[in-house]
Amino acid sequence: MDSFKAVFKKKITMAVSKDFLQYVLDQLWGWGNVHINRMFGGAALYQEDLAFAMIVNDIVYLKVDDTNKDKFIAVGSTPLKPFKNNATVLSFYSIPPDVLEDADEFIEWAEESLAIQKKRNRQY
Repeated sequence: MDSFKAVFKKKITMAVSKDFLQYVLDQLWGWGNVHINRMFGGAALYQEDLAFAMIVNDIVYLKVDDTNKDKFIAVGSTPLKPFKNNATVLSFYSIPPDVLEDADEFIEWAEESLAIQKKRNRQY
């Protein structure tokens, strides 16, 4: 039973690998001060104290709204599904691997997501 608990705990805490998280931060290096906050087995990426991205199971999800959601859907992105019950978080969509691999393009997409959070923050 103890080995089952150890394996289960490892799976929960390893939802975002250190190597993948470092890779994402390296890709965003030229954009300024991005910091992380680990939560619920995943991680949130912040700039200017606003969460613009989530990482779950080594997949990056960026904040979306009506201004950019169609772009994500057009490239086959899917909404964040952080829970086993298949509930989705429709305000965060995955980014395609080719965007993640191109640091400049990734930063452009991340900037759009941060702008959404800034606009939303001003409304409240």
